[in-house]
Amino acid sequence: MKTFIDLFCGAGGISCGLEMAGFNCLLGIDFDKSSLETFQFNHPNSKAILGDLREITVKTIQTAISNQNIDLICGGPPCQGFSTIGANDKKDHRNFLFFEFLRMVEAFQPNFILMENVTGLLARRNESTLALIINSFNQLGYTVDVRVLSAHHYGVPQARRRTILLGNRFGVSNIYPEKKFKDSEDDSNSLPLPHTVGWAFNNLLEFEGKTFNHNLETAQIKNELERQRIHYIPEGKGIRYERDQLAYLPPHLWFDVDWKKIREERFRETKLKRLDRHQYSGTINTNKTTYYHPTEDRYLTPREAAAIQSFPPNYIFLGTLSQQWRQIGNAVPPLLAASVGEEILKLDQLKNKLKKANFIPDLNTVRSQAFSYK
Repeated sequence: MKTFIDLFCGAGGISCGLEMAGFNCLLGIDFDKSSLETFQFNHPNSKAILGDLREITVKTIQTAISNQNIDLICGGPPCQGFSTIGANDKKDHRNFLFFEFLRMVEAFQPNFILMENVTGLLARRNESTLALIINSFNQLGYTVDVRVLSAHHYGVPQARRRTILLGNRFGVSNIYPEKKFKDSEDDSNSLPLPHTVGWAFNNLLEFEGKTFNHNLETAQIKNELERQRIHYIPEGKGIRYERDQLAYLPPHLWFDVDWKKIREERFRETKLKRLDRHQYSGTINTNKTTYYHPTEDRYLTPREAAAIQSFPPNYIFLGTLSQQWRQIGNAVPPLLAASVGEEILKLDQLKNKLKKANFIPDLNTVRSQAFSYK
């Protein structure tokens, strides 16, 4: 069985998915205590190291895993500075944790690398950073490819896009998973429709008669005005434009705003957004107030959010409610990671039959092909 270590494991989304694909997780590292406790609880046969990777030595890792061979190194170095939502500060010190990832790759020389990041990494303003990352791996002998994958194409009931960088030491092009689910009824191919929120709730909430991380009391809406408003919102709807307010809310619950004076005459983000059981969700983030239950006047529970992220129902999150939400929202969806892991294992089987690839890819080609979902 192929082995791996997860350098920024968080609660273990990538590790969970890779194990679904058939890998064996030797070690997870993270600086966040509650996240690592969740990782360790759900990966009892793996080692765990709490700490900043910049302060963790190669010898410490070797000792922890008893000098076992490492076939793959994976992780998502903190990427706040690359985010299309955040401040996009290329000088953010967290971005340079990539060099710690590189340090471990150089030390252990795994046959494969898997690094995930936000789509903002491929923005033109981050072109120099992307070039540095690719060239750094090239210099260590890795053939690298970069793609943006959308989670709903791989069984995750959620529209979540992640940049997936793959590398191998065999000089061949990396293999990415083909789409397993189409986008909608309008998509002409013969693939099945994406999994939905209803599918997640029907399949990923209960395990052997138990439902973990599902305290309904913590999902109640404390603000009375907010609770009254959500009561009137139909499934799958929300308030962004004045026409939404007119359609769904009685006058006494209208927002105290002048729609003509709001930028673009709309809220920046949809308010009171109910999920739709018959559709996949928007991106689950670290805040429980982003979405509301499809039919009940409340927020989601951590279990419901984890199900939409495609975590198995027996994957238990530890820590406070806010810590659980942070762990879930920051995770890579396991089913997405599993699909990537399957292709890495396929490449390992085919490596001697594939023709050699261009060792140093053209950056413009990388960026132009990255968003191809075919």
